[in-house]
Amino acid sequence: MLNSRESVGMFAAAAVVRRRGSDRPAPAREPVPAKEPNLARVLRSKKLRLAAFSAEEPYSFKRAPNDEWSGFCIAMTRNLASELGVELAIIEENWAEVAGDLHIGKIDLSYGPDPTAQHAMFADFANPLFYDTYSIIARKGFAAKGWPEINAPQTLVAVETGSAREEAARRFAANAAITGFKNRDEAIEAVRSGRSDCLIAPLFHALFALKKDPQIGDLIVPTPQLRVAVCPALPYDDDRRFRGVVNAWAEDKRGTGQVRGWIVSGLAEVGIAPADLPPDVSF
Repeated sequence: MLNSRESVGMFAAAAVVRRRGSDRPAPAREPVPAKEPNLARVLRSKKLRLAAFSAEEPYSFKRAPNDEWSGFCIAMTRNLASELGVELAIIEENWAEVAGDLHIGKIDLSYGPDPTAQHAMFADFANPLFYDTYSIIARKGFAAKGWPEINAPQTLVAVETGSAREEAARRFAANAAITGFKNRDEAIEAVRSGRSDCLIAPLFHALFALKKDPQIGDLIVPTPQLRVAVCPALPYDDDRRFRGVVNAWAEDKRGTGQVRGWIVSGLAEVGIAPADLPPDVSF
């Protein structure tokens, strides 16, 4: 008869045999580096995380009835993800948080904010992918043709509070009487009702709004034309190979005309034809 000490030893030996058999645990995964470079993270995770903004036609928006993401910025980045051999993961963002989320590495790529010195303290910017031309949606009867007329104290400018368009308005029309509204619909309604003279918006945004409702007002591209580069924004890292990859991809797609093709297709998706574009505007 086994005594208690022998029984304990037998059970322990049996446990060792079991551990060496079919119940052997899987080998531990290698730890993720504390400061993993952006490109290494994208390739390891097999995901490229894109910041997208809803209701930003034709750049990015959710298509009814299934809330499927669409827009030419989505199409562009889906191509980049495909060339990297990874999945595109879309993360819905807002203008107030996108710079901070880039800074902490929550997202891998975004087409906002604008590339300014202030924003570059929080995000790394690749080379320009295309250019936005700033225009205004003007109320009926407001016939300002140039930025000096808009950048005047008597001009009432509507903006979407916290958006990139508000930043543009405060850069291009700092002397105007600027009123912030909760969203684009409220800002547009202020122009339609005559409470504001105009809404400053990138040309593609303005074309979409007026195509959707021509009664809002008129499209004006003030002179001199003011263009802002749309540069993919990335988290900073010491490696910077991901920035190099994005630059090479962008240069290739611009040179072959694919960027223009994506933009034209994205405009057509929301009912804007090439003939709707002002003849002297390029992107």
